Amino acid sequence: MTQTADVTSPLPTKQPQERTRASGLLLAIILVGQFLAILNVNIVNVATPTIEADLHSSGAGLQMIVAGYTIVYAVLLITGARVGDLFGYRRAFLGGLAVFTLTTLAAGLAPSTGWLVAFRLVQGAGAAMMMPQVLTLIQRNYQGAARGRAIGLWSLTVSGGIVVGQALGGVLLGFGAGWRIVFLVLVPVGALLLATGLKVLPADQGGGGTGLDPLGLVSLSAAVLLLVVPLMLGRELGWPVWGWISMGASVAVFGAFVWIERWVTARGGRPLVDARVLRAPGMRPGLAILLFGPATWGSFLFTSALHLQGELHLTPLAAGLMLVPCALAFGLVGLLWPRLPAGLQRPLVPFGYVVAAPAYLGLGLAAGGGLPYAVMSALIGAGLGVQVAVTNMATERVDGAYAADASGALLTVMQLGQVIGVSTVGTLFISLSQGHGTVSASLGAALAMAGLAVLAGISSVFLVRRRAA
Repeated sequence: MTQTADVTSPLPTKQPQERTRASGLLLAIILVGQFLAILNVNIVNVATPTIEADLHSSGAGLQMIVAGYTIVYAVLLITGARVGDLFGYRRAFLGGLAVFTLTTLAAGLAPSTGWLVAFRLVQGAGAAMMMPQVLTLIQRNYQGAARGRAIGLWSLTVSGGIVVGQALGGVLLGFGAGWRIVFLVLVPVGALLLATGLKVLPADQGGGGTGLDPLGLVSLSAAVLLLVVPLMLGRELGWPVWGWISMGASVAVFGAFVWIERWVTARGGRPLVDARVLRAPGMRPGLAILLFGPATWGSFLFTSALHLQGELHLTPLAAGLMLVPCALAFGLVGLLWPRLPAGLQRPLVPFGYVVAAPAYLGLGLAAGGGLPYAVMSALIGAGLGVQVAVTNMATERVDGAYAADASGALLTVMQLGQVIGVSTVGTLFISLSQGHGTVSASLGAALAMAGLAVLAGISSVFLVRRRAA
């Protein structure tokens, strides 16, 4: 099998068995499961002061409670996608959901910081097992306009989970029930999804039977871990030397991963990330967009929370509500995009970033809050809503046999984009705010986010040209 094989010519694996029309209930189950996993990234943030007081946690312990979930989740996403490909997407989704639900219960009952960190790590592994199956199941069960609508709801769920997590955490803590409620409230929802999913999710045998590629798994996990850990923890620790060494080593280990994948392919095996997926029309520019776009999104949410709850003295709930216009605009664009005439869908993508880049600048100038801030955040959401179209365009030429590879790659890059945005723009924001306040820091951060949006827009030009060709 040559290196020039097209991704639309699938490997000789079993064809998907779940080509029947998927029901709305199936979509609801997998999207709610995804919502729980995304929600869990941010719902803990507002509870950290209460956790510190109750469990007497150290600063490093609090960092791991918040970041440990995200680190494991980012490292294992592609592996989770391959597990679904090997053993069945239904089994992988329900298995990940079961692990996530049980460890969420355990986290809510954790007696110490150490146990809470451990449960959060396993919780992230469950999310990484569950999340890639969502996009894969959509790709394999929906076609045409229905697929575009389903991916729109998928992207809306991702963005909504981030915003709702911050607001819901503030609401729950406002009841005076303590930090444990932010975990325990999710347990019955997870249990209900498990019971319903066992009856509704279609049976399948997965899409591949050529192994898990353990060398690829170890090398890619190490490369991602070496990059993500210092990015997540470096700001709080003052960017120590070991962090820079770790990030440098991640480049070398990633090079080793590429070599290993080529070696596996040359031997006729199935690599963890098949190069033919990356050569599918639209995948490479799509990955670039989903790196830079979510980088602006993650940094926007991070700096907004610090600014709104810091210098503007808003409560966590009020700060979360200030972002509702952004989430609504994001979802509206994502849902309306498939309904537009075909001639307008491609130009919409770069136009979205044309809107988002100056809106970020406007956000910096409207740092005093109020209606101008809400309007700018809504324009940002509307501009970034085209990421729904990006996901659809990037994957529409990927054969079903490669759906897991594409899902894992897209989700991992999106997650890394958010981590990079938070660590770089967040560090800039905190540095500028020291001694000058967050109002002046907001403008500097806005310039950086606008620059990232411009890079996403440039990448989107290559996407729409490739798709037109």
